[in-house]
Amino acid sequence: MQIGTHQIDPPVILAPMAGVTDKPFRQLCKRLGAGLAVSEMTTSDARLWDTPKSRWRMDHLGEPAPISVQIAGYDPQQVADAARFNVDHGADIIDFNMGCPAKKVCKVDAGSALMRDEALVGRILDAVVRAVSVPVTLKIRTGWCRAVKNGPVIAHIAQSAGIAALAVHGRTREDMYEGEAEYATIADIKSRLSIPVLANGDIDSPEKARQVLDLTGCDGILIGRAAQGRPWIFREIAHYLATGKHMAAPDDSEIAAIMLAHLQALYAFYGEQQGTRIARKHLGWYAKTRADGEQFRRDVVRFEHADTQFRYTQQWLSGATWAQAA
Repeated sequence: MQIGTHQIDPPVILAPMAGVTDKPFRQLCKRLGAGLAVSEMTTSDARLWDTPKSRWRMDHLGEPAPISVQIAGYDPQQVADAARFNVDHGADIIDFNMGCPAKKVCKVDAGSALMRDEALVGRILDAVVRAVSVPVTLKIRTGWCRAVKNGPVIAHIAQSAGIAALAVHGRTREDMYEGEAEYATIADIKSRLSIPVLANGDIDSPEKARQVLDLTGCDGILIGRAAQGRPWIFREIAHYLATGKHMAAPDDSEIAAIMLAHLQALYAFYGEQQGTRIARKHLGWYAKTRADGEQFRRDVVRFEHADTQFRYTQQWLSGATWAQAA
């Protein structure tokens, strides 16, 4: 799949998730088979760019290309300025967020709230595409609410504005993340466009990936929540799509190596205090892959220091009990 001049191979992409797809996780997913990893959503408000959170989110030093940076906002000029700023700081692809259903985003008329104003969508996308020389992609939902599934209309506006690829989550903003994703609207959108279209929503296995691609005719897929605690899902899906066969699941020793390397990357990127806190949620997701993970999840949130957290995780992975680790 091509996005501008960039070949995305495999077309199995890490979806942007606030608080999840930070630099350590993006790099990990790319090593484990993702063809592209999209950054956490960054604000288009320049007044907030100098906060620690924004600086972390805008750090792409050492990441393999292409680097895709997602921005959010509602003011065309502000969004265009943000796109230029991020390109100047390493972005190879700008992704615009029109899919986030979070209340704190939608209450300022950003994210999926923008789908209510089709004229504004056109002005924003025109401004962003004109502002930068790199490809601009767009993430949307099937509509603002179940009664108004205007995803096909937004998709047409996007293609007319020069958007290079479109990702569609198979839910409306009203649905949030509840219920099951529907793919009929995505298939309708794909049938109307000539640019690449990517399907998103509830893709959590190689078989589901194949099913969704067959149902929608899409050019690729985005994996979001299913990658939490299972970053190796990208290579499993890519292998199945290419061969029709399952690859061997990672064994315990490889999972241990992945987890421990992820912890070390978090500590190095954020520093000990913040890295230890952020690691807790990732460790909780990893723990769900093991039958004995529930006790570990309850215990690991107690640690305030990286060395203690790391040592306990090492010992749990090697079969040690909490009493031994303590």
